[in-house]
Amino acid sequence: MDWQTYIWAFLVGGALSMLGQLILDFTNFTPGHVLSGFVVAGGILGGLGLYDKLVEFAGAGATMPISSFGNALVQGAISEAERTGVIGVLTGMFELTSTGITAAIVFGFLVAVVFNPKG
Repeated sequence: MDWQTYIWAFLVGGALSMLGQLILDFTNFTPGHVLSGFVVAGGILGGLGLYDKLVEFAGAGATMPISSFGNALVQGAISEAERTGVIGVLTGMFELTSTGITAAIVFGFLVAVVFNPKG
């Protein structure tokens, strides 16, 4: 890896973050809307084969934002659908992303136990 990889990762990740912040600042969308929009956009780009090219170009700048989760859902669905048919669309999404979903649930629970949540 050369130093340019880090620069591109920073710029692409920063651009995605800036886009999300601009949407929050200049529209009436909530953070949930922006989150869902980024997941859907990542899924669409992944389905078209464009997200993988972005990952090759920007590395972690493209794999760390939430749009990468949408890409992972679609890639899992596509690979399982090719292997097992229509039922693979449902199982493939969860097979590829189950680790991240499980970690979010477990760590969310642990934080709620350690700290005093409001509400």
